[in-house]
Amino acid sequence: MTRVPAFDAVLLAGGRARRLGGADKPAAPVGGRALIEWVAAAASGASRTIVVGPPRDVLPDAVRVREDPPGAGPVPALRAGLPEVRAPWAVLLAADLPFLRPVHVAALLDAAGDRAGAVLVDGDGRAQWLAGCWRTARLRDALAAYTGASLRGVLGPLDPAMVALPAGERAPWYDCDTPEDLARADGLARPDVL
Repeated sequence: MTRVPAFDAVLLAGGRARRLGGADKPAAPVGGRALIEWVAAAASGASRTIVVGPPRDVLPDAVRVREDPPGAGPVPALRAGLPEVRAPWAVLLAADLPFLRPVHVAALLDAAGDRAGAVLVDGDGRAQWLAGCWRTARLRDALAAYTGASLRGVLGPLDPAMVALPAGERAPWYDCDTPEDLARADGLARPDVL
């Protein structure tokens, strides 16, 4: 692996969490810490951490912004967070990935190489658009030209590197959308050196 380039992290931590009954999903505990804290730790090499979503009593050093309207989805959230990015690379992450680690973020940045970005693919080969890294200038241009509502619609045309990583039960793309997902993640979580 080569040296990791300078990057800022944009953590998408809004949304309505319908499948969790509207609970504050990023603040939900897994393994004794909030989901958003796990994700911020995975991006701990960031020059800046930008959290898009409602105020929370975690990550006090993060830049905080809110999508308009609140809970409108990932494209409006990206539009709110991207102006705060100063580094040449932006790591875009959902705030519900408890098993993502710094080594995974570094692998994405390494795999991007000369491309516009890289995105994690799951065990079935599906792109996980909320776990990727992007050249900031290319991402800004793509977002400025995009009028739709699909994150894939913004990011897919950038032709990112698709990154498959070793998985197991604690897969880096494992996200927590339901109470069952959270319970399983909590059961799989164990003390981890971040």
